[in-house]
Amino acid sequence: MADRRKRYRIADSAQQVVGGFLLAGPFVVTEEVWVLAANMTFWHALLTVGIVAGIGYGALYKADSGRDAEQEAEVAGIPVRFLSLMVVSYGSVLLLALALTAPRTFLLQEEILADPTTAAITMTTLKAVSVGAIFSVVGAATADSVF
Repeated sequence: MADRRKRYRIADSAQQVVGGFLLAGPFVVTEEVWVLAANMTFWHALLTVGIVAGIGYGALYKADSGRDAEQEAEVAGIPVRFLSLMVVSYGSVLLLALALTAPRTFLLQEEILADPTTAAITMTTLKAVSVGAIFSVVGAATADSVF
């Protein structure tokens, strides 16, 4: 019996990138996101990761009746399309944050952090990325499903 798994194409990731960047941008440059991130605990950040994964999986495989996770190409049992979506969702926010110098602007110049050590800046940046990814995943999954 032939393998019926759908082949994943680079064009699929390109569509995700467009959508991910489109919705990530406004949240990367919003001071409120950085203040929220500074006040989040590890558990809050972990919860946002779960939210992003849930939104992404739901948008790809539950909202789109023409797509079946069981029929997709996979790595270690995880659909490649979903893995790409997660990389794009977090990667687009992180890339924009660094390209636009958001950590320096919000965490140092606005003095959001009481103790701006490298570790604190890194952790807060990662938490801000987790917040921005909530919105980025919506754009990335929508672009993937529409086109």
